[in-house]
Amino acid sequence: MSAKRKDRKGRVLKTGESQRKDLIYQYRYTDFRGRRQTIYAATLQELRQKENEIQKQADDGLDYEAGQITVIELLEKYISLKQGVRCNTKVGYQFVLNLVRKEDFGYRKINTIKVSDAKLWFMKLQKDGRGYSTITSVRGVIKPAFQMACDEDAIRKNPFVFKLTDAVVNDSVPRVALTDEQLATWMDYIRNDRTYSKYYDEFVVLLETGMRVSEFCGLTKKDLDFKNRRIRVDHQLVRERGGKYYVEDTKTICGCRFLPMTDNVYQSLKKMLERRPKAKKEVVVDGYSDFIMLDKNGNPKVALHIENEMRWAMKKYKKLHPDSPLPHITPHVFRHTFCTNYANDGMDIKDLQYLMGHSDAGVTLNVYTHANYAHAAEQVAKISEFRRKGAAAS
Repeated sequence: MSAKRKDRKGRVLKTGESQRKDLIYQYRYTDFRGRRQTIYAATLQELRQKENEIQKQADDGLDYEAGQITVIELLEKYISLKQGVRCNTKVGYQFVLNLVRKEDFGYRKINTIKVSDAKLWFMKLQKDGRGYSTITSVRGVIKPAFQMACDEDAIRKNPFVFKLTDAVVNDSVPRVALTDEQLATWMDYIRNDRTYSKYYDEFVVLLETGMRVSEFCGLTKKDLDFKNRRIRVDHQLVRERGGKYYVEDTKTICGCRFLPMTDNVYQSLKKMLERRPKAKKEVVVDGYSDFIMLDKNGNPKVALHIENEMRWAMKKYKKLHPDSPLPHITPHVFRHTFCTNYANDGMDIKDLQYLMGHSDAGVTLNVYTHANYAHAAEQVAKISEFRRKGAAAS
């Protein structure tokens, strides 16, 4: 019978355990895939704690080695499996991955993270100045990544399954539609400004159609039916950070639609085409060409162009009119205002859903419309008057 292996202190070592010359303890075992694995520890007590965890996870059907990857490695694996997603989604994935790479949390092993750790990390992100919407975006990627780890038996429980507001404060600014007065002030300023008046017609089209800005940028000459006064919307134009252009389907299946040209939209589109620079060679993106808006280099405009136009114009407005502040104005504020105004004016919700390109009327009602006291009071007055007349007539 062979003598039992001992460490330098004379303690008997179990099968698979050994102590190296540098006094580090190691344990070798075979995982459930039949591969040889080795773990290390500075003390025998620590080594055996790890052995117990391996055995416990094996008994539970968990893959110990898979749980040893870092949060960053898990996200990289999860994102690599997301093929065929939209360009904007890819950009969102990359944003989250870059953020996590800058955090100590990203280098932790996934099987060490508890719900409290996840909450504390979100609290740290908010304390560091990250907005609620950013944290929501991070959670939107990291939660399903950890769920994948659960489904693959790498960890027991997804530590990100909790209500986000239990950890961080929702400090996001709610969408606010522009009032008629604010809208008139802004559009009059744009129309009369020597620098930004050239963008006036673009703003009119966005404001009076409710289009997503990426849909607007994707419009080509073929999409404009001036005879029947309607606009065909069945795609959107996006550009990656590297400069590559893509034409994608609309955000939802219901995004494919026709939009009526109001008189203002009709006139603005005509003016935009008249002023459109003549390109030496029309850019073709995924089979689409003759985009109605071009930048100074002859390339199609993308959302960032329109957003910057509004941002620069707003910056100048604030300097010129410090005593007449306006809300922060973006292309999406125009879309929100369009939806809210038509909802307040009594448009049938299904018709408004069609114009907005929403797959669910609930989105139209709950996200984009914005009730206010003035409109509510006006409706109460109208209903009261109607009832009064009805009672008098009877």
